[in-house]
Amino acid sequence: MAVEDTQPLISHLIELRKRLLNCIIAVVAIFLCLAYFSNDIYQLVSAPLMRQMPAGASMIATDVASPFFTPVKLTMIVSVFLSVPVILYQVWAFVAPALYRHERKLVMPLLFSSSFLFYIGMAFAYFIVFPLAFGFFAKTAPQGVLIATDINNYLDFVMALFMAFGISFEVPVAIVLICWTGLTTPEDLKKKRPYILVGAFVVGMLLTPPDVFSQTLLAIPMYALFEVGIFFSRFYVGKRRHEEEQEDTE
Repeated sequence: MAVEDTQPLISHLIELRKRLLNCIIAVVAIFLCLAYFSNDIYQLVSAPLMRQMPAGASMIATDVASPFFTPVKLTMIVSVFLSVPVILYQVWAFVAPALYRHERKLVMPLLFSSSFLFYIGMAFAYFIVFPLAFGFFAKTAPQGVLIATDINNYLDFVMALFMAFGISFEVPVAIVLICWTGLTTPEDLKKKRPYILVGAFVVGMLLTPPDVFSQTLLAIPMYALFEVGIFFSRFYVGKRRHEEEQEDTE
């Protein structure tokens, strides 16, 4: 391979290393700012369950080190979540030079929308899904069973739900992207609505705990966001065609 051929690859690798380093710095900086409040953050995340637990019940730690490491683990995860806008911007900065002018204009709003929808999905899980799901679990516990959830198991449970709802709320962005790239059209997606509805419930079943409330509360917003994605994809497809025609005439 000639030296001239390796130069672009090396420059891309250097740029990639720079963007990855910026992401790591953002996560570490946020973590250092939040580390002191680790216990408070865990208390905030566990509040939906604590409100539903009967009087006298509490969470437990079955491992000796769990009271220390579990809040720290949560704080690190929260730091990654809060760094999502920075991470998406670094992705944008890395791929932007390879995009056409009209593509750069369209991608930036999508990155902003991705961050916004991700946080909306997490907020929906925290304020809507958690109270309903935990209330259901608490009321259906057999008589004589004392609810005492392990703090580490609870963290794994809620983080799975946070990720499921955060990612699922990215459906409009995914719809816009596949229509914008030409893989499909809004008209074709409209014809597949019955299959999408069934698929939303299947995804809800796979990504949430095995109770009908969590599955339904994920499936219904996913389908609604699918309709939102179809609505906005029409504008992106039309704008792309218009700007491509303008570039061709220049």
